[in-house]
Amino acid sequence: MQVISTAIAEVKVFRPRKFVDTRGFFSETYNKQALAKAGIDLDFVQDNHSLSLHKGVIRGLHFQIPPFAQHKLVRVIRGEAFDVAVDLRKGSPTFGRHITAILSAGEWNQILVPIGFAHGICTLVAGTEIIYKVTNYYSPEHERGIIWNDPELGISWPAPEGGEVLSEKDRQWPSFSALPSFFEF
Repeated sequence: MQVISTAIAEVKVFRPRKFVDTRGFFSETYNKQALAKAGIDLDFVQDNHSLSLHKGVIRGLHFQIPPFAQHKLVRVIRGEAFDVAVDLRKGSPTFGRHITAILSAGEWNQILVPIGFAHGICTLVAGTEIIYKVTNYYSPEHERGIIWNDPELGISWPAPEGGEVLSEKDRQWPSFSALPSFFEF
C-alpha cells in the first residue's frame, strides 16, 4: 500500500496495490498491519456505503463530536468524487484550512479523514458509489456539520452553483465561524 502525504500531515491518501489479469483484479483494500506500519493504528467498527445517482451530489460537510467522533477511511468503488477534509482543531496551525483529493474507482485511492476534521464529497459522475470505514458508531445526537459553500472556507466545489444536489439537512448547517470549539489540537 502506497501512503501519500498531504499539506495537512494528519490527512493521508492511500493507494492499495491492485493485481490485474485476464480474469479481472484482486486488491487488499484494507490491512490493519500495513496501516500500523505506516503509523496509523485504528480500529474500524462500521462500514458505510453510499450511492449518488447524479453528478454534483454534495454530501457534507459532516463530522461527529466526542464521545462519538470518528476517523474515516473513504474510497470510491464506482465513479469519481471530489473529497474535502476541513481542519476543525482549535489551535492547529492548519485550523480552518482544507485538503481536497479526487477519489476514483480508476485511481483506486483512499483518503483518511481523522477525528477533528469535517468531511464532504461532491460526485463528479452519475452513479458514484462510496464506501467508508469509521472508528466509532453513528450517533445522530453527536452529528454536526458546516454549510458546504461557506465563503470563509474557500472550497472550490466542482458542482455548478445552483446545479448541486444536497439533502435539506446539508443546506441547514451553520457557518464555520458559528461552530463551537469541539476539538483541540
